[in-house]
Amino acid sequence: MKQRCGVLVYNKERDRIDIRFGLNNYYGGLHCGQCFDVMIKGRWVPTRIEMARTWYLVGIQTDNLIGLRVRI
Repeated sequence: MKQRCGVLVYNKERDRIDIRFGLNNYYGGLHCGQCFDVMIKGRWVPTRIEMARTWYLVGIQTDNLIGLRVRI
């Protein structure tokens, strides 16, 4: 399956992080444990998304997920 690149966005209606691929093209909402790669300092780093008090990426140090470039 071909990998697709996009950016992380927050879907307030679903209370979920989503991936936006284009103007009106979304992944459909991420779920806990879902794996993908995130661009960190010019290289792709594998991670997975989890939820505690807020959404976070395992092994990624950041205060804000919104706008991070990802591929899935």
